[in-house]
Amino acid sequence: MNLTNVFKEKVRLAVLEKRETYGGSDADFSKSLGINNAIFSRLKKGEIEKVLSDTAWITLGRQHQVKVFEDNWKVARTSVYTEIEDNLSFCKELSRSMVLVDDCGIGKTFCTKHIIRKMKNTFYVDCSQAKSKQQFIKLLARTIGIDNNGKYNEILENVKYYITTLEKPLIILDEAGDLQYDAFLELKGIWNGTDGSCGWYMMGADGLKRKINKGLSAQKVGYAEIFSRFSDEFIKLVPNGKADRQAYYTELIGAVATANVSDKSKIKPLINKCISKETTLRYLETLIKIGA
Repeated sequence: MNLTNVFKEKVRLAVLEKRETYGGSDADFSKSLGINNAIFSRLKKGEIEKVLSDTAWITLGRQHQVKVFEDNWKVARTSVYTEIEDNLSFCKELSRSMVLVDDCGIGKTFCTKHIIRKMKNTFYVDCSQAKSKQQFIKLLARTIGIDNNGKYNEILENVKYYITTLEKPLIILDEAGDLQYDAFLELKGIWNGTDGSCGWYMMGADGLKRKINKGLSAQKVGYAEIFSRFSDEFIKLVPNGKADRQAYYTELIGAVATANVSDKSKIKPLINKCISKETTLRYLETLIKIGA
């Protein structure tokens, strides 16, 4: 493995930028990175040589979305972007909770990650990477910056307490439909322990909606309570009606294409290709990058 100093410097700057939005101490922030405070101090001083292993650099680069090679992909301020931005601001400022359930491939995760880069004390958790109760709590602990080693109950209680010490924290649970039942159920206790002190934003596709509705229909323990705490409704951005849905996708795909295609004569054909295949922004990105 041969990582360049250019890449390491990009990672270092991304880490320092994230530090500006973290309300805890340097020591706590270091824990959220999975490194010790002495190493973080060296990064702050501008050091990159023999500071971290290549694996650690790659891990930090992945966590902070650092690209090895710039692809010049531009962020478009789509309707999805603006509506998610409004939702996140609402949840954060008022310590409220919402559930966004919508189509795959409309840019939910992409937009969310871009929006929260500048939001203080805002934490993104990819639940698909921590499906069990123990994995989820340990990932959440590390993400917010506390020690995730030790007895499970102690970690859990520390998570709940530490969240309440932060100024207007917001926790985003992406791919929440992947959580196993015991992990999903634990959310109620965490929410109760942080009520009025933390905003929550749960995101997913149809699988999350089915999971919650199935739990509600079967009167499974915890689902009604969790859904109630997350405002008793599913937020959906894409309209249901066929005509309205097509119009929404046409505008969405057009906005992203306009931001990323220099030859504007190609935009309408790109929209038509995507609409005809009833596909997503991922397909559009592929078409643009291969010059279709």
